[in-house]
Order: sequence, then C-alpha cells, then structure tokens
Amino acid sequence: MKSYSLKLLMSLVCVMHLCGYSQSKISQQPNVIFILADDLGWRDVGYMGSKYYQTPHIDALANSGMIFNNAYSASPLCSASRSAIITGRYPSKTGITDASCHVKALRLAAELSPKAPPTQKALSILSATRLNLDFYTLGEAFKDAGYSTAHIGKWHLGPEPHDPLHQGFDIDIPHTSTPGPGGWFAPWVVWKGHGKPGDHLEEAMADEAVNYIKSHKDKPFLLDYWSFSVHAAWNAKKNLIDKYASLANSNDSQHNPVYAGMIETFDNSVGRIMQTLKEEGLLENTIIVFCSDNGGVNWAGGSNIPSPYNQIPITSNLPLRAGKATDYNGGVHVPLAVVWPGYIKGGSSNNTIVSGVDIYPTLLEMCRIKQKTGVEYDGISLVPALKNKKFKRGPIFFHFPIYVQLTKQIPATAVIDGDFKLIRDYCDNDDQTDRFELYNLKDDISEKIDLSNKMPLKVKELNKLITTFLNQSNAVIPKPNPSYRVGSQPSNTLSENKMPN
Repeated sequence: MKSYSLKLLMSLVCVMHLCGYSQSKISQQPNVIFILADDLGWRDVGYMGSKYYQTPHIDALANSGMIFNNAYSASPLCSASRSAIITGRYPSKTGITDASCHVKALRLAAELSPKAPPTQKALSILSATRLNLDFYTLGEAFKDAGYSTAHIGKWHLGPEPHDPLHQGFDIDIPHTSTPGPGGWFAPWVVWKGHGKPGDHLEEAMADEAVNYIKSHKDKPFLLDYWSFSVHAAWNAKKNLIDKYASLANSNDSQHNPVYAGMIETFDNSVGRIMQTLKEEGLLENTIIVFCSDNGGVNWAGGSNIPSPYNQIPITSNLPLRAGKATDYNGGVHVPLAVVWPGYIKGGSSNNTIVSGVDIYPTLLEMCRIKQKTGVEYDGISLVPALKNKKFKRGPIFFHFPIYVQLTKQIPATAVIDGDFKLIRDYCDNDDQTDRFELYNLKDDISEKIDLSNKMPLKVKELNKLITTFLNQSNAVIPKPNPSYRVGSQPSNTLSENKMPN
C-alpha cells in the first residue's frame, strides 16, 4: 500500500512538473514585480508596433507571458491612474482626478471648484491632493500576507504621511512625492545626497531594484518598480541621442531621438531586473506585470529638451487620437503584459478590454491572498483571461472632470462598453448642457467619426451606465459656470491644470 501511494505521489509530481509547477512553486507564494512606466505610450514599445524605439528586453518580457491588447489606464494623468492601481478603485472614488499630489494644498477628497474663468462653461473639480490613508492599498494587502514590500521610483500620491512607508511598503526609494525626476543626471533633485555627477537616475533606480531582489530572495516579496521613465524632463545620454538621430525618419510619426534614447535606457533597466531574476533562480516563481500609467506625450517638448529636438513631438500615439491629459484613446490606451513562467502561456495575447483597477484583484488571486473583509474593489480579477478561459470584463470608466489648457481637454466622464465609447463632456453645449461623443472603437480606433447624432439610443444606453457609475461612486461632477460669458477671451491663469505633470 505504501509502495502504491509512493508511486501515485511520484506520478503526481511528474504531472505537476510537466504542467509548469515545481516544488518551490508549491511551497512558497510567488514574488511580484510590478514595473510601471511613466507616460509610456501604447505604441512606444516594439511588441506593440513601434519601428523606431528599440525595446528588446521589454519585448522579450511581454512575449514570455500574456499581452493585453486592449488595456486602459483609469485616467490620462499619473496621480489619478496610480491611485486606481494601488487601491483597485476608480479615481472617482479615490477623489484623485488630477496630477496634483505634489501641491502644498491638502485635500483628502475632491471638491467642486467655487469659480472658473468666464471662458469655461463648467465649474470643474478640484482633485484630492493626497491618497487618503483609509484606503487599503496593494502594499498593505501584501504586507499583511507576510510579504516584504518595496516601492522604488515615482509615487506621486502625496508626501508624508501619505507616502509609501505609510501605505504598506517597508522600503521607499528615493522617498519623494515629486511628479517627475527634475533631471536625469546627478546631482538629483529627487534623491539629494546620492549619486556621482553624471550618474543616470534610471540606472540608479535599477541598481536599487537589483540589490533589493538579491537581498530579499529568501522570502516572498512585492517590488513596485515605478520608473520615472519616460516622464519629462526629456533628456538622454548623448551617445543614445546621436544613435537615434542617425536612425530617425521624419516619415515615421515617432522620430524624436531624445525620447528614443530615454526608452532604451529604461529598457536596459528592465533587462537588468529580468537578468537578476534568472541569476538568482527566482524567475519561475515571480509574477511580473508591465504597464504604463497613461498614454504618451504627443506634443513638442519644452525648453528642457535639447535643440533642435524640442520642435519634434515627444512621441506619437497614432493611430490613436491625442495623448496624455485627454480622455481620447491616446491618453488612456496603454501597454500591459502579465508574465509568470510555467503558469501563463508565453506568446499569448488577449483582446479583452481591461482597466488599471483590475491589476490589484488579479495579483491577490494569483498569490492566493484573500480579499480583506470590508474592502471593495472596482477591478475584476483577470485570472480567467490569464488561464485562456472565456472572460468578459464589462464596462470600464474614466472620470476626468478638469480642463487642461495645453491639450484642450474638457471636463468629462467616459465609458467603454464592448465596441463603443461614449464621452460625456460637461456643460459643453452653447446652453451649458452636456455634450456627447460616441465612437465605435472596433471600426474607428482613431475616434474620428462621432456617431452621437446617428445613434441616439446607444448614447442613451451608455449615458445611463455613466450616471449609474457616478452615483455609485459618489463622484463630484462639474456644474454650469454661472460666470461663463460667450465670446470671452481665454485666461492665462488656470490652476493646477495648465501644464499636466
């Protein structure tokens, strides 16, 4: 009997090994590395179609797992989308609907702006400026499950006491609440007292990630590698600028050599992280998520980018419309890949529409961490999709209720359900009633053809979804501006939204 049981056990082990399981996987919860790029556009990596930017390490990573072709951030600006990722709740619920978590003003909830210039038809929303400590973050969930936790890179959800060290992370490097790096070459504004003159911030952050992995390999860990790349200030190593200047083709909509050099440096950091996992024998037991916080910057750079490249748009999101700080797809359509060797089939892809709020519950299920009692998520676990099972996400939402002068963004809430996207532009008709835009993304990925007048029943159907979403979110929504005057000249004194961070 004992011999039979032993044979049965050995057979079971063999079968599990063939299915991609190993003893280490059975005995230990998986590690998690969450790589979040900053302002990296949907088509800014090779595996999503870029012919100019060279991203061999990111491409290899994505192709070793599942690529989500229809992934969206929860907002086209970083603080809002990051609040959604770290809490699993939409920005309408975190109250962070802007990129304002570095400003001095302390607001823990969104508020209706009391006034607006006479050029604006709506009173827009003042975003919360800190992630409220009441939210149960991804870091807290993993720490409570016994994981070591680290946040390396950009946070932009508030300074102390709203920093990573108060939101579930044991380590926070470089411990800053700034929206961007300030500069890439040491001495650094965001990490004072560190680095030698000329050291590159991206490489220094990768050093910290590598050191963390090596020193925490004996216990399950969550490492958030939330890179500052490829956010402004736009600059790169001279040899890389020269390299991509020689490769640039003005007929390709992506041809800014400074931005291309920044992407290569970021790609090399991803490669170093992956190589470290291999060298330390951790690759099989590590889940890697690769994503961006919002769409790419599609306008020409400011004074900080070296001439003559400041006349070239930073990137192009074509065929998507617009870019960062707009609710069109160029602002919210992002690259997303989930990798777990042996569990997720390499080279697989999925066309399901998914949102940044889905990452949190997905990682909980993958790591067998129970949802905390009383904690709710707007996200839905993507595990069925990762197992190649039938999966339909349902509608996803974007609440972006602010004006952004630079991108001509109007306060809006949008929904994508199936093939259709509806945008509710608040107070934007001549009589300050809401205006609607309707697009069939399956037939019109560039959002060029507004179908709202031709399909009023579809507008009504999707607008009902938006109304229900806003009500369930207790969202603060724009109201008509009583000071609006037809024909008034634009004001140069907008608040926190004049230049998106």
